[in-house]
Amino acid sequence: MGKKLVIAEKPSVAADIARALGGFARKGDYFESDEYLLSSAVGHLLELAVPDEYAVKKGKWSFKHLPVIPPHFELAPLEKSEQRLNLLLRLMKRKDVSGLINACDAGREGELIFRYIVQHARIKKPIERLWLQSMTPQSIRDGFNSLRADKELLPLADAAKCRSEADWLVGINGTRAMTAFNSKEGGFSLTTVGRVQTPTLAILVEREEKIRAFTPRGYWEVHARFGARAGEYPGRWFDPGFKKDDDAERRAERLWAAARAEAIVADCRGKSGIASEESRPS
Repeated sequence: MGKKLVIAEKPSVAADIARALGGFARKGDYFESDEYLLSSAVGHLLELAVPDEYAVKKGKWSFKHLPVIPPHFELAPLEKSEQRLNLLLRLMKRKDVSGLINACDAGREGELIFRYIVQHARIKKPIERLWLQSMTPQSIRDGFNSLRADKELLPLADAAKCRSEADWLVGINGTRAMTAFNSKEGGFSLTTVGRVQTPTLAILVEREEKIRAFTPRGYWEVHARFGARAGEYPGRWFDPGFKKDDDAERRAERLWAAARAEAIVADCRGKSGIASEESRPS
């Protein structure tokens, strides 16, 4: 009976699994027992590659080369982690490895890391999923006793790949389009665009513009202390007829003229009134 190769997302998780299951001997960057081989990625090991026909020189980025939509997406190893990728490929292709266990983090990104490794390896071995929500030794052992079928995670894998490819398409096309636009007067003005980066930057720009456009305005509030049979209590004046409008600085308790605030104080001073309690659902 063959062994199963367990691939975690990072070395620390692989070490936790080895301790929880027991019976492993460490062999460099992987562990081995009678039942399992165990190793890990170090985060992402592969990225979507830029095909040669699209890898034009920066000086030639122009609208006539857009859009960049490859017929299919190729994977390229990340140079900084290529040694770890090669180790996993060797382990996956061992003749005594009968199946794989995806032990990457439980989520879309962990699923993508594992799927890209398998896609790059071009092997057809059975896959099971270790889905951990806790890293306690007992949770790890329970997870291995209830491995999930690969087909259960295929929708998550598809979602992860779709997001990765969308990031690539938005990034390469948006960056080249905006760079070409901003370089039309000459030179090369690199302007990066990203699916997450650009909307996030837009939020910051919008906030900064509001800060720069802000004009300080003085306002007044009326505060007073009132006497009642049960004792004194503090109060603040609110405009009973207040309605929101286009002025974002308006509030029910704000007065823009000192004279009006003084008039309200004069109307209230020394007068009797009825105190009532009102509350609204929170």
